[in-house]
Amino acid sequence: MNVHRKPRSSTRPFTQRAVRIGLLAAGVAGVATAVPAQAATAAPHAAVASDHVFTHADRAHHTQAEDSFTVRQFGTVNAAAVRNQANAVSAGCSADDACRSVALSFQIVTIAGEHTHLNAVNLSDAANKKCTGCQTLAGAYQFVVSTPSPFTLDDTARRQLADIHRRLDELTRSSLPAADLKSQVDGLAAEVTGVLHDAAAHAPKGGAQPEVTLHRQLDGWPGH
Repeated sequence: MNVHRKPRSSTRPFTQRAVRIGLLAAGVAGVATAVPAQAATAAPHAAVASDHVFTHADRAHHTQAEDSFTVRQFGTVNAAAVRNQANAVSAGCSADDACRSVALSFQIVTIAGEHTHLNAVNLSDAANKKCTGCQTLAGAYQFVVSTPSPFTLDDTARRQLADIHRRLDELTRSSLPAADLKSQVDGLAAEVTGVLHDAAAHAPKGGAQPEVTLHRQLDGWPGH
């Protein structure tokens, strides 16, 4: 089997550390949420979440494109294990009959608690299997919001995230070349980071400063 894979890149390494983590308590229109509102005041517990997008394009299905945009709200936790993954495969197409496979996953994780043990894993992989001239892109973006105390996204932040989700859907369905798509998806990720930074800045004050961490893995064919 002839499989070509691009080396992975990341703006921040995967982390496993003890941190103070905060809560974005409100849901986002058009965005999946993991936990009911009462979780914000529940007793500390352990939390686990996994989001995975997979696409496979071939001669029978030339274009396969999918994205997800989830908000995982866990309330106060002692420990959390969160995983975000995107995989895209193009197989068996030719240069004059090329395939297109796009898998994009945005995961926003919010957790509250003192000295929470966090294991955050973020992975992506794009593979061309005997697929000349194919467009293949896999992008995994994981946002972790850390604040000393729980807080709630206001209506403005929810509308902003919903709009970013809508534009991510449009990009995923577009016919942009993989290199251009990478740049524009990175732009949307920067917007999410900005929205979360603004929201965290209005969180109740505490001993630690609010922090928003982005884990990024983006692979694509053709690429630079």
